[in-house]
Amino acid sequence: MATTTHARIFDHTTATQSLVVANQTSDQVSSSNTNTNTNTNVNTASTGTTQCSGPTTVQCSGGNQLPTCTSYPCLIFHDDFETLNHEVWEHEITAGGGGNWEFQYYTNNRSNSYVRDGVLYIKPTLTSEHFGEEFLTHGSLELWGSQPGDVCTGNAFYGCRRDGNPTNIINPIQSARLRSTRGFRFKYGKVEVEAKLPTGDWLWPAIWMLPYRNAYGQWPASGEIDIVESRGNLDYVDDQGQPQGVNHMGSTLHFGPNYWHNRYETAHGEKTAASGTFGDSFHKYGVEWDENHIRFTVDDDEVLNVAPAENFWKHGGLDTSGLENPWEGATKMAPFDQEFFLIMNVAVGGINYFPDTFTNRNYPKPWSNKSPAALRDFWNQHAQWYPTWNPDKNKGEDAAMQVNYIKVWKMKP
Repeated sequence: MATTTHARIFDHTTATQSLVVANQTSDQVSSSNTNTNTNTNVNTASTGTTQCSGPTTVQCSGGNQLPTCTSYPCLIFHDDFETLNHEVWEHEITAGGGGNWEFQYYTNNRSNSYVRDGVLYIKPTLTSEHFGEEFLTHGSLELWGSQPGDVCTGNAFYGCRRDGNPTNIINPIQSARLRSTRGFRFKYGKVEVEAKLPTGDWLWPAIWMLPYRNAYGQWPASGEIDIVESRGNLDYVDDQGQPQGVNHMGSTLHFGPNYWHNRYETAHGEKTAASGTFGDSFHKYGVEWDENHIRFTVDDDEVLNVAPAENFWKHGGLDTSGLENPWEGATKMAPFDQEFFLIMNVAVGGINYFPDTFTNRNYPKPWSNKSPAALRDFWNQHAQWYPTWNPDKNKGEDAAMQVNYIKVWKMKP
């Protein structure tokens, strides 16, 4: 049986003493079953003191101070979502999405993000349910805010204010995107997330990471690590007839000196479920990241392993591009040699992730990625796609991404 050793550290930022899990034996890196409640939460980056409940009560407190590890693997973060810890997780508030002109806006309310029975739910809903349908074409979505918990977090792509008209309607979906910037960031280690992906047409769930500081410049120069992405459609295939819906997932690294030279295609892997879909039950999504490689897994099966022979500049074939290398003089893993934070979200639609060349076999895609009124075109066909979200069953939670836990280990000194 594995044993746990506790050590006390002193956080000079908050002048409070914290009891954190410091030593883990190697077999503790293995999975936990879906409904276990072994909360040894290491939210050591809270701005105040947070009580973490479980078989052993521990205190977690502030700064981004990680536990002192004396043996490895060493558990440095664990959230099993008995509560929604706002000292760790910040809700992004924006209509700008992720730069793909998606059809949702992100907000902070307990209709779109909440915990119940040790599971985090990120559930998209209709904007019209909150404001009325006329709001989409004649209203103003004002997200600027004024208080710490409701200030707009992203003004890019008109993210803090949208005005509706009959051609360019307001984002018809409300959803949530949570990031660990308030409480946790790390460089190198192993991440394991047990999650159930949403089922429903045009849903786009993602669990991923971005750099805490853009040490090498703006996206994608400082990197992006996509642990898992998927599409919620049940019968969706690419132009070769291969599955691309909720029975399929992908992992990706984004990197390059600028938007036009993003070399993600050299660092992308996919996997189709052996049976059923990734929305039928919980699955384990993982990434192992160190000074030599980044390896992605689902249910412990490898999806992708990126190990640059010299550096990512050459790995991406950028050494013959004639462009300036933003990672010159850095380590071989640059830009993936900096601290990253965790992100979880459910997006909807957009003009990139659902290619016009793919086929939704139940009915045609409601919009073209080239349409100047893609939001309107999508919404006008909501009688087709909204029933696939099963809004009247299971509290509409078939369309929610459900996260049972997140664990992060430091694997070596």
